[in-house]
Amino acid sequence: MGALSRYFHTLRHLHGRQVWFQLKRRLRRTRPDLAAAPPLRAGPEAGWAMPARRDPSLGDNGTMTFVGASGNLDELGWSGPGADLLWRYNQHYFDDLSAFDAAARSDLHRTLIARWMAENPPASRPGWDPYPTSLRLVNWCKWLLSGAEPMPGQAASMALQARFLSANLEYHVLGNHLLANAKALVFVGSVFDGPEADQWLGLGLRILARELPEQVLSDGGNFERSPMYHALGLEDLLDLINLAIARPARIDLPIAAIWRRTASNMRFWLAAMCHPDGEIAHFNDAAIGIAPSPAEIARYAEELNVPVVRAEGVVQLGEAVTWLRESGYVRAEADDAVLFCDVAPLGPDYLPAHGHADTLSFELSVKGRRVIVNGGTSRYGTGAERITERGTAAHSTVTVGDCDSSEVWGGFRVARRARPFDISIEVDKGIAMIAASHDGYKRLAGSPVHSRVWRISSRSLEVADKVKPSYPAVARFIAHPDMPLESIGNRSLRLGPVHVEVEAGQIRRSGAFHSARFGGKRSTEAACVTLDGGQSRVKLTW
Repeated sequence: MGALSRYFHTLRHLHGRQVWFQLKRRLRRTRPDLAAAPPLRAGPEAGWAMPARRDPSLGDNGTMTFVGASGNLDELGWSGPGADLLWRYNQHYFDDLSAFDAAARSDLHRTLIARWMAENPPASRPGWDPYPTSLRLVNWCKWLLSGAEPMPGQAASMALQARFLSANLEYHVLGNHLLANAKALVFVGSVFDGPEADQWLGLGLRILARELPEQVLSDGGNFERSPMYHALGLEDLLDLINLAIARPARIDLPIAAIWRRTASNMRFWLAAMCHPDGEIAHFNDAAIGIAPSPAEIARYAEELNVPVVRAEGVVQLGEAVTWLRESGYVRAEADDAVLFCDVAPLGPDYLPAHGHADTLSFELSVKGRRVIVNGGTSRYGTGAERITERGTAAHSTVTVGDCDSSEVWGGFRVARRARPFDISIEVDKGIAMIAASHDGYKRLAGSPVHSRVWRISSRSLEVADKVKPSYPAVARFIAHPDMPLESIGNRSLRLGPVHVEVEAGQIRRSGAFHSARFGGKRSTEAACVTLDGGQSRVKLTW
């Protein structure tokens, strides 16, 4: 019965078209269209700006490094059990074509492109799956627009990939996958000429026109509520703006203007969700190094003359508190401290794949350094470690009855989800107060509700938790690995520059982990406060 309930509460949120296209995808196989490729257009008609760069992933002798792991192409090939699917997908992206110092590896790039075409026959997996095909097509197009000479047979391969992609668009997934498909079609439709290229371009633009207003919220945030996927989505838009500049005859000015406004709003959101160290906060699936760094994205945006503009849906309370209202995050600054509060829904109901059970969690930086963190994301897949990283106990929030606030399962699925409510934010005399409740534990006996209040001032943060009716519950405060915990009394801890005092509840230390990047998990500790009579109150001072 538990399994049936889990499936019911997972599937009931899906869009009808997701179900239809999932069935269609399983029953139909697309045959590659081997017709001659349309002609390639000449180079950029106007300037082509240097795209946002990542760290290099391609080394000498076939060495490849992705998501924190390295392997050799000669030993691993392009598919098979030698690496997990995420690593395999990265093999097929070709991100290194526009990575830092890419020009120094131009011979390696040309060799790799030729090898990919020779060793990945049409429709083979995983290289021809729609998502890696989309990213590869964009990277190959950007490479050509930067002035590279196409490899023999590359134009024919790109046309074949574009046809295969257009017949296998990811309507069964939607979200960032469908957006990546559309972006790829716009790019190939702009670098090729003729009626077929016009069809690719038109299809991609129609999908973008429909998806962008849904996927970018009124406060400028990506609707999956992941700072990492938000940064990737912003990079996508900047690439499209770059293309519109380079191909003004292919993309109308009103369309490019919409992209610019949206990207400007997304820049504000990204800046609001970065710690003082310049990198993203870890809410939902989030890891440093998957998207280009926020600084590199800012460099790219400035080169394209895309400014930072606050969206209409952002609520600004004085200078210190920014409420990304529809996304559900709050940034509060107080002199040396920056607080990030999660009062967000898990994500879009039909697409919770990158959501964590992290409702009412928070992160805190003091004096420019991260002090309290969430556990982060070190891997994808369907294993136990993935489930643990998505679970409530891996976040700086409250677990009730040793349960997750949202029923995460299977790697990318969620059954019953926590819903925040009674959100209120006030600023008075230098003190910001953020309060919210959620119903994620109402499935338990007695229907307990978790409520949390944060009060931050220039030298302190108070976190008060309540579970009503009373139920066994623990509030976790996960220390950044560079901030070791030190007990200084029965109710006090030292955490780097921060003194932690438990004013209500019982405190103990427990092992925890933190993953700033994929493939990089570090041990740390958490201050665990057992709620007493359904309540706890912790004060952090610096």
